[in-house]
Amino acid sequence: MPQTEARVDLPISGMTCAACARRVERKLSKTGGVREAGVNFATATATVRYDPAAVGVPDLVAALRDIGYDAVDTSENDERSALLRRFWVALALSAPVIALGMSHGALAAPWLELALTTVVVGYAGGPFYRAAWSALRHGAADMNTLIAVGTGAAYLYSAAATIAGMHQVYYEAACAIITLILLGRVLESRAKGRASEAIRRLMELQPRTARVLRDGAEIEVNVAEVVVDDLVRVRPGEKIPVDGVVVEGVSSVDESMLTGEPMPVDKTPDAEVYGGTINRAGTFVLRVTRVGRDSTLQQIVRLVTEAQGARAPIARLADVVSGIFTPLVILIALTTFIVWMIVGSLQMAVVNFVAVLIIACPCALGLATPTAILVGSGRGAELGVLIKGGESLETAGAIQVVALDKTGTVTQGRPAVVEIFPDTDEVLRAAASVEAPSEHPLARAIVAAAAERGIFPEPVTNFEALPGHGVRTSEFLLGSARLLRDAGISLDALQETADRMAAAGRTVVFVAQWGVQGAPTATPPGSALGVLAVADPVKPEAASVVGALREMGLEVVMVTGDNERAARAVAAQVGIPEVRAEVLPQGKVDEVKRLQAAGRRVAMVGDGINDAPALAQADLGIALGTGTDVAIAASDVTLIRGDLRGVVDAISLSRATLRVIKQNLFWAFVYNVIGIPIAAGVLYPLNGWLLSPVLASAAMSLSSVSVVTNSLRLRGYGTPAGIGERHG
Repeated sequence: MPQTEARVDLPISGMTCAACARRVERKLSKTGGVREAGVNFATATATVRYDPAAVGVPDLVAALRDIGYDAVDTSENDERSALLRRFWVALALSAPVIALGMSHGALAAPWLELALTTVVVGYAGGPFYRAAWSALRHGAADMNTLIAVGTGAAYLYSAAATIAGMHQVYYEAACAIITLILLGRVLESRAKGRASEAIRRLMELQPRTARVLRDGAEIEVNVAEVVVDDLVRVRPGEKIPVDGVVVEGVSSVDESMLTGEPMPVDKTPDAEVYGGTINRAGTFVLRVTRVGRDSTLQQIVRLVTEAQGARAPIARLADVVSGIFTPLVILIALTTFIVWMIVGSLQMAVVNFVAVLIIACPCALGLATPTAILVGSGRGAELGVLIKGGESLETAGAIQVVALDKTGTVTQGRPAVVEIFPDTDEVLRAAASVEAPSEHPLARAIVAAAAERGIFPEPVTNFEALPGHGVRTSEFLLGSARLLRDAGISLDALQETADRMAAAGRTVVFVAQWGVQGAPTATPPGSALGVLAVADPVKPEAASVVGALREMGLEVVMVTGDNERAARAVAAQVGIPEVRAEVLPQGKVDEVKRLQAAGRRVAMVGDGINDAPALAQADLGIALGTGTDVAIAASDVTLIRGDLRGVVDAISLSRATLRVIKQNLFWAFVYNVIGIPIAAGVLYPLNGWLLSPVLASAAMSLSSVSVVTNSLRLRGYGTPAGIGERHG
């Protein structure tokens, strides 16, 4: 089947503000064959979905170059180094210019100031002017336009004054503005680097080589050369190179970098292991099950990368404002210049004109949303919560109802013996002896319960399965009440306990002594030994998670295909008041639709293939990473550790991120609403205040750094109180 849609992430060079990002996005979106384009200013990346039959990557790059940008994968370190060089040159040359300017004529050297400022403007400030010219050629204006016009006006006015022999010059303003803007960008660059630190750690987890067993020899190969079904040896202290299943040896593995959990996990034959985790003790051999893009680690990396590249709907407000902001500011600046020319002087007109242009630079506005999403998604990854995009993040913060699947979500997804009556070794040994030859999940649960107590099965003879009833050997009967009664065994002493177990939604298993040959007990033949309750145990954190969700003001419901009695028993155990049981996959979808029709925003939490349609229908689909690939693909959020506490983390982290975004936008708007009139000189008639272009530049840079710093507070987000410790 021919491919109808492709996706590419293009690293964009030349963007310096949100207006740049908006212009790139608009150009790519209008390119023929492009179905969707989104640009993230914080990561300098364009995510484009397109029809490969109509347009190719070279066409997209050509479209970028047409408006003065490029798709060049320059490393973050290279960009930061170039930025630092320009900053240090600007600082070194600006210092004497500012000192001469502040001498108020005592150390007048206008021609020296002109020479030094020319280097600052031409080299250090060069990227601003080139970007502004590129925007102008395409009928656009952005933050670079403000910088170029403001500093250019100060420089050209001062140069003309020097040539004309005038002494009132503003070289120090042009130098200080460029230096302070560069300083702000250096700080922003460092802050954004810290913000993406968690993501980079995820991407660096996989080792580069693996020890593969081929033709009886152990050879070290590049991990890219490993294929499915290869046998790979892992030694103590090494990172596990690929996903696989242990086939030989035992060990304990530190999976904290993947799951956030600090305790090593014991690994024995048939246990799954994951690339990027650390083998702490013991040597083992694994059989490779997933490589490359299919591996768990690469899926996580891809999800996190997509989360960073996506934009939240709330970002549209900043984009729209940034798009109209620059022309409006230039209009205000020109009006300021004209008014001050009329009521003041040329000098005051130039100073206030430049101050308005500088203080209005929309750096803070452009960084308000993407930096918060960047930090929020990074912190989520550290907590084992992968939020697939900005839209999912915003939706998570607005959820009103959480619908939980039961099996594998609220419960552990595997049967276990939860009660024995009477609770004696004799009862459990008899049951385990009968079930030892069986591979049935219920049998495995009974044998496992015995092993946990150090009880080992005894040999039995003439094993016979009785479908729908139980199991019979020469020594024991094990199964339903009907099986034992038909054999003439009285259950009177056990019936009350059995009824209570059944009422709690548990599977009831009776055990009786049947024969004496090889019997490991002294109980007379034909006597009941006891009764066991087998159930899918509730996850330890489930009740506290449900309580935390309800305390957050969320409605919690259970939607499950299991029987009504079992579902209500589990719901009562964890505190879920509303249950929809015995529903097929379509029924789960209908239940989600019913809640949505009532005007509620719904999150569906599940782990199975039968949950996938409901996960896709819900406003927010949350899949457990321990579940099926289908469920994960249909979801918006993945909890990679399968821990329900991640539901609370996802919603509360999203709420915290949205609060930070709104704070950033609020202060960015307030800053401009207050700063622009002051820079224009509206306070001058009242108290004689005028804002120096130098101070305007400092205020602008500080506002940008404050937005990034506010976003970085999300790195300290912790699990809400009451639902246990979280590590990561």
